[in-house]
Amino acid sequence: MNVIHKSRVTFRPVKPLIGAVVEADREALFDPEVVAQCRDMLEERTVLVMPQVHFTNEEQLAFTDLLGGRLNLTSEATTNKDEDVYQVTLDRKINRAPEYVLGTFFWHMDGMPMEMPPPLATLLSARRLAPKGGQTEFANTFAAYEQMPEAQRAEIEDLRIIHSVAASLRSIADAIPEAEKGKLAIGVEKERPLVQLHKNGRKSLIVGSTADRIVGMELAYGRAYIARLNEWATQPDFVYQHQWQAGDFVIWSNTGALHRVVPYARDSGRMMHRTSIAG
Repeated sequence: MNVIHKSRVTFRPVKPLIGAVVEADREALFDPEVVAQCRDMLEERTVLVMPQVHFTNEEQLAFTDLLGGRLNLTSEATTNKDEDVYQVTLDRKINRAPEYVLGTFFWHMDGMPMEMPPPLATLLSARRLAPKGGQTEFANTFAAYEQMPEAQRAEIEDLRIIHSVAASLRSIADAIPEAEKGKLAIGVEKERPLVQLHKNGRKSLIVGSTADRIVGMELAYGRAYIARLNEWATQPDFVYQHQWQAGDFVIWSNTGALHRVVPYARDSGRMMHRTSIAG
């Protein structure tokens, strides 16, 4: 794995197929040239880690704006006063829909069932950590597509998938109070290609817990096919697990990586701040 040195930043790969640590002075991270280099490296490595930079909300939003067009994604569900910042927490006093956070225990991509284009990238900063659990895992779906046998790539090339909120909550449906189910946009769904072509010419698999069924395929067969694709995309060679430290800042390609969190206790106090870049 080659370490990449630029004038004000170094990118150090963490695994052969996924992830890089960004090493730079904190001030340099707001240099437009360095941000552009981060954007290029994100396309190549899928996940970027900036250890213990301790961004404030204002700094996280500023970096988000430099990296791409800011997107407000479900921030209205939390009590945070900073617009466009979503507080990822299971504390119902702060997050009015913690059921969505429980859904992040399963492999997914953000925004897939929504009508708008899914976020291009997601940015997450660690504010408070859980004593146990809470690591975030990422699976590179560019690599999953590229390492797939050619015959299977041809088989899936034109398939389309229905992504739904209902599918994303299926594993936890029994834990959701009936009074809350009406607030969770259960009926929202969106058809998307299984294989996404990106501007850089690479292709990625668009799968995860929101993937409900395959268009034109009998339901049971389609869901079984999706399950096999999820297993393929999340095999160890494609996965990086991030062990958070307070102040860490992680960026990933939302349409090039699945992600999930290792389960943690509701009363752990874990708090992450998320911003998103429009697709």
